[in-house]
Amino acid sequence: MTQYRFVTPQRRGKWYDRLSQAQAFAERIGAGFLDSAGRFVAYRGTVLEMRQKP
Repeated sequence: MTQYRFVTPQRRGKWYDRLSQAQAFAERIGAGFLDSAGRFVAYRGTVLEMRQKP
């Protein structure tokens, strides 16, 4: 299973099992936000990291 998190130059998010979860909580670390249509908008310098869950 793939896990996702967003990383900014200053902060790292938690690992989530679904991309939609990582996107929903990205605002907490200043990585981006969900617009009024529900699409994710990342701030400049934001990186999406993925890993395989052990």
